[in-house]
Amino acid sequence: MFAAVTITLVLPLVIAHQHHLNGAVAVADVTTKEWYTKFGPQADLPFSGPASFNHFPYARCPEDARDAFDIAILGFPFDNTVTNRPGARFGPRAIRIASGGAGYTLAWGTSPMDWGSGARGSWIAEMFYPFFDLFTKCTVQSLQVSDGCGSLPQLIRSQVIHFDAHFDTSMITTDGPGRLHHGSYFTIAHEEGLLSNTSIHGGIRQHASAGISAPALDLTFVQKERSIIPHDESLGFAVITTEDLDDYGLEAVVRTIRRRVGNTPVYLSLDIDTIDPGMAPATGTPVDGGWSTREMKRILRGLSGLNFVTSGCDVVEVSPAYDLAEITSRAAAGFVNDFLQMMQMETPPKPHSGPFLE
Repeated sequence: MFAAVTITLVLPLVIAHQHHLNGAVAVADVTTKEWYTKFGPQADLPFSGPASFNHFPYARCPEDARDAFDIAILGFPFDNTVTNRPGARFGPRAIRIASGGAGYTLAWGTSPMDWGSGARGSWIAEMFYPFFDLFTKCTVQSLQVSDGCGSLPQLIRSQVIHFDAHFDTSMITTDGPGRLHHGSYFTIAHEEGLLSNTSIHGGIRQHASAGISAPALDLTFVQKERSIIPHDESLGFAVITTEDLDDYGLEAVVRTIRRRVGNTPVYLSLDIDTIDPGMAPATGTPVDGGWSTREMKRILRGLSGLNFVTSGCDVVEVSPAYDLAEITSRAAAGFVNDFLQMMQMETPPKPHSGPFLE
């Protein structure tokens, strides 16, 4: 009833306004063809158009079949395995929306759009089951955005560079459906023979959320928490903590990661909680004291040229319901753009040439 009344009130105003304009500008006399001839094709603004990543071509898969393509951007709206704050299922869309303003950057010396002409199509998938079909069509790499378990299907016997506040190699003590969750998927991957023995964590601050399954004063639980280090090493991981960046420097962190994985196939997984919650609050299990967005981006630039060809990258655990002014979604979108650049370059970009002396 209210809608009908509103339309009734507004229509006379629109008609009256149109009569007024007819005497000044003959807008209705301009045909679509004439308009296109004068103005040409119109680009979407950062806040307009379909919600595809960077306004790249969008397709639903697997029903929209295409030929092989170079890079696939996959959105996995899934958060059924979280143990704290849910909402990562809304992360892919939030990241797509936040990606609209990408362009040339001084840090990379190029734009993620520069690589678009070489790609025959960038896909945004919706859930897990189309992934394997996409994997057979993707000629280079793929990117993913999802909850923590989004990494699991991409691990086809490769090394892993894992940026996270948590190990995600929890010891599994049950055979039930609770075995697989966002803190155990690398343990599962190791059991399935999907991991090589030279993987590495970065940005680690704690094992898991303390007190999930035991009282705070349960010494058995504390001892179990401490045993995660030898367990993690048995799965083939080395550990770079958050504080190591301060103690040894950013260049040493990059150098250590590159030395660890070498030239063999490597998959990169970036949990957004690697970043300090002051810069990326919208995540399921935030931990204070993380790296800054800028530090993370510098590390990613330093990893350019590694063998991502047969694997790919993901950014996970973005839960936009807890965001402030889209700062987490924008950070995640920026990391995906860094992935696009990182995958294409053979070596890390040189520093921006500024007014600095040698």
